[in-house]
Amino acid sequence: MDYERVVSSSVSAFESWRLKPAPQRGEIVRQIGEEFRRHKDELGRLISREMGKILSEGLGEVQEVIDICDFAVGLSRSIAGLTMHSERPQHRMYEQWHPLGPVAVITAFNFPMAVWSWNAMIAAVCGDTIVWKPSPKTPKCALAVQEIVDRVLDRNAARGVMQTIIGGNDVGERMANDRRFPLVSFTGSVAAGRQVAATVAKRLGRCLLELGGNNGIVVMDDANLDLAARAIVFSAVGTAGQRCTTARRLFLQRKIAAPLIERLKKAYASLKVGDPLEDGVLVGPLIDANSVAAFERTIAAARAEGATVICGGKRIDRPGHFVEPTLIRSDKPLKISCDETFAPIAFIVEFDSLDDAIAMHNAVPQGLSSSIFTNDLRNAERFLSAAGSDCGIANVNIGTSGAEIGGAFGGEKDTGGGRESGSDAWKAYMRRQTCTINYGDQLPLAQGVKFDV
Repeated sequence: MDYERVVSSSVSAFESWRLKPAPQRGEIVRQIGEEFRRHKDELGRLISREMGKILSEGLGEVQEVIDICDFAVGLSRSIAGLTMHSERPQHRMYEQWHPLGPVAVITAFNFPMAVWSWNAMIAAVCGDTIVWKPSPKTPKCALAVQEIVDRVLDRNAARGVMQTIIGGNDVGERMANDRRFPLVSFTGSVAAGRQVAATVAKRLGRCLLELGGNNGIVVMDDANLDLAARAIVFSAVGTAGQRCTTARRLFLQRKIAAPLIERLKKAYASLKVGDPLEDGVLVGPLIDANSVAAFERTIAAARAEGATVICGGKRIDRPGHFVEPTLIRSDKPLKISCDETFAPIAFIVEFDSLDDAIAMHNAVPQGLSSSIFTNDLRNAERFLSAAGSDCGIANVNIGTSGAEIGGAFGGEKDTGGGRESGSDAWKAYMRRQTCTINYGDQLPLAQGVKFDV
């Protein structure tokens, strides 16, 4: 069976890959990055055609793959552990990091190449092999990626280090249950993530979860409104609202609410929705009919709670899954705004004090990305403090989406707590080993224990 063949070959490839020096692994990742540079335009267009994001975003996603390759190459020469002072004389104590094993990577449709690369490039330089199950909604992107990777691996006699399995939920469930994967990295919905976490926990494996986001932007009355408006539009509408970092909730201080809303309405009216490969288009389609239905259900639920649709709110009558970018205003946070709808819908609520805004902002199950717009240092630091945003990402005077690869990406609460990409996220793909070496002739015990024989 294909599944068994792929996983068995991944296990076999790990035996030799883990022994290759990390800088040599990094060199192979460098070559993969060069191949993506060479084919950036074709791959970006493929993303736009299959997933539906505009070409600029498709090209940006391929650039993200290139950037993480560069980051991983540097990491391959900087993975390091700590040295600690032993309490025992003539003893040396330190920690080192070893490859973990074959890693299962399960990704979603909205970033059909980038999220794979966050995992695969870091895991590869750490000495792991990778088996990837992409979303069945974007298989062509995955096959194109695998073809590029295979060319590089074959040149370096490293076939089997990165592999792909195309399949549905049954394949994902099998990977979660498979003890040969010490780590399962899953990107998807909160509901599916709970199932993966429970399954992997039963066999005492590790999970790296990147689940739902329900991200908020706070705008203070001292903010630069032009800056805030531009950031909100991209954060709320980019990728047709199908990013886990999409801005879905807007908290506007009362003094600036009306003028900022007018700016947003004007900007939304100028947005061109259509073919993502067409010049001037800023909003492509949703991924499928189910997403359109969820868009319509959310708007109906908001109206039932007494909210007002002030912009958009309709499905566009043309072939494909197109909807109008939508702004919804209410006097208080809506029950429906606690759910994540993967569509270009943003809920607007006004507030008086920053404490009120933070309380409303944090009152959702998810905790991925957040931002505040202010020119007051005290407001910014309050938002970034332990009593401020409860998200894994907190920004000042930029939007919620568009994270750089240098920082660890991930969130808290129902977002799953995982971290991918930059900073020290590499530690998730390795096992830590604490080592103590006695280079003397005595055998003193720790904590002064005496045990004379």
